[in-house]
Amino acid sequence: MANLTGVILILLSVVVGTTLASQAGVNAQLRTGLGSPLQAAFISFVIGTLVLGTLVMLEGKPWFPNGTLKTLPWWAWLGGFLGAFNIAMSIYLAPKLGALALAIAIVCGQVAASLFYDQYGLLGYPKIELSPQRIGGAILIVLGVILVAYHPSKGS
Repeated sequence: MANLTGVILILLSVVVGTTLASQAGVNAQLRTGLGSPLQAAFISFVIGTLVLGTLVMLEGKPWFPNGTLKTLPWWAWLGGFLGAFNIAMSIYLAPKLGALALAIAIVCGQVAASLFYDQYGLLGYPKIELSPQRIGGAILIVLGVILVAYHPSKGS
C-alpha cells in the first residue's frame, strides 16, 4: 500500500508541476494586459489570498491555536516573501525564456537547493544524505538546462 501511496504522491507532484507551468503563462498574459509584472503578481496574490481565505474559513479550524506563533522559527514567515519573488520573477521571465526553459531552470534551482537542504536536514526536511544516484540525477537536470536553453538557430 505504501508503494501505491508513493505513486499517487509523485503523480500529484506532476500535476503541481503542470499547474506551475500554466501559472507562469497565465500570469505573463496578465502582465501583458496590465503592462507591469509587479501588478500582475499582485493581482495573482490577491486572487490566491481570496481562494485560500475561503478554504481556511470552510476548514473551520481556529487561527493560531495554543500559542503556536511562539514556537515558529523566524524564517517560517519568509514563505510569502519567497512566493511573491517567485511569482514576480516567473511573470518577468516567462515571455523571455519560454515555458520549457523557464520550467527546467526553476527545477534546476530547486534540485540544487533540495540537495543541500536534504543533506543537512534544513528547513524541516528529513536528513537524506547525498548518493551517487542523487548527484547523477542533479547533473542530468543541469545538462537538461543546457540542452533546453541552447538555441543554435537564435545564435545563443
